[in-house]
Amino acid sequence: MNRHVQDPREVVAGLLDDTRLLRACAERDMGALFRLLNHRGISTRRIAAVADITQGRLYDYMNGKSRVERLSVFEQIADAFHLPGHLLGLARRSWEPAVAEVRPQQAPHGDDLAAMDAFRSADRQTGGGRLYGAVVRHLSEHVAARLVEDGRPHVFAAAGALTEMAGWMAHDSGHDALAGQHFTRALPLARTSGDLPLAAHIAASSSHLALQTGDVAGATLWARTGLDLVGGGPGIPSLTARLHTMRARALAAGRQRTPAAHALGLARRALDASADSVHPWLSPFDAGRMAGEAAMVLRDLGEYAEALASAEEAVRLRGADRTRSLALSRITLVDILLRRGDLDAALSVGHDLLGTSPTLGSVRVVHQLDGLRRLLEPHKGYAPVQDYLVRFDDARRVRTLLLADILSPGEGVRA
Repeated sequence: MNRHVQDPREVVAGLLDDTRLLRACAERDMGALFRLLNHRGISTRRIAAVADITQGRLYDYMNGKSRVERLSVFEQIADAFHLPGHLLGLARRSWEPAVAEVRPQQAPHGDDLAAMDAFRSADRQTGGGRLYGAVVRHLSEHVAARLVEDGRPHVFAAAGALTEMAGWMAHDSGHDALAGQHFTRALPLARTSGDLPLAAHIAASSSHLALQTGDVAGATLWARTGLDLVGGGPGIPSLTARLHTMRARALAAGRQRTPAAHALGLARRALDASADSVHPWLSPFDAGRMAGEAAMVLRDLGEYAEALASAEEAVRLRGADRTRSLALSRITLVDILLRRGDLDAALSVGHDLLGTSPTLGSVRVVHQLDGLRRLLEPHKGYAPVQDYLVRFDDARRVRTLLLADILSPGEGVRA
């Protein structure tokens, strides 16, 4: 049973590499575009409603009796289905992320890099909940004034990178709207610096956030934007892999099976490419992250055996010093084991999760742990599950007390 009625924008997002869609757009043959969407399961009634045309007019386009000729109608269709403007010979649409301008690069300031590395190291172990304020203060006190006083590209790159980091820490604190504001501010800073890889890195983060908030079409668009940016800058295989992976995750969430599998294959090949280029502002996308993301793609595609292997690899590749990443990888593993009906194995990993540091300042982890509890609830008739839930609730009470300063009201002790 489908999770939801297919969103035409999600279907279009999965077809942006399809030669049939590209040819239809290049020829401005909207009838061919509508036929392609109809063949992918979108009803003619839905297509007409989204395009804001009558079904009679739609049938005329699809049967070749007439063609779209007016510029305003092409713009209407592009905006309705989120077709990038350039595919139809239009200006960039208002909803499309702007693409960066290429400028010569300068070496980043050593103090900015040192601060970035320190924040990143602490974030991996303690989570972003208690680091967010420190990053924002650093931006305000040590970077903002230099944007005006200095104004050289590397200062804008530092501001963009640290603003993107603040966005991740806001997301880890459970404040997704605030995270989106930071990502929105970070991208023009990166564009101003001319740092294409950094701009693409921010696009990947925006894709992740869109996916977490249920905007599958937006997640696909952001990943595609990042790939376009990567194509204009120096080659960084791990960044390309991350963007293909985010696109695969969005397509899998939208039930676009073939495009998702293709994107995941591209991601794996990119990560297996020759030695990576070094970029000071980008957080690493390594084999452990690839395995964890692949597990979620395969899970959403219903390929549970392959998903299990990837999830187990992600846990295996995460060291004890990567507290949050290890917890998130284990949560994914438990989720997949439950979907496979292996309660005992799921509980075994679940007991490992109870050992996650209760001081880990990640509301995101708290929310995902609560999600696992909901998945286990229907199985509480099984005595080991019932015993585990008692232990889980005890551990959550402790976690709630220790994280009271970062949890929002209403996120306290739960039964």
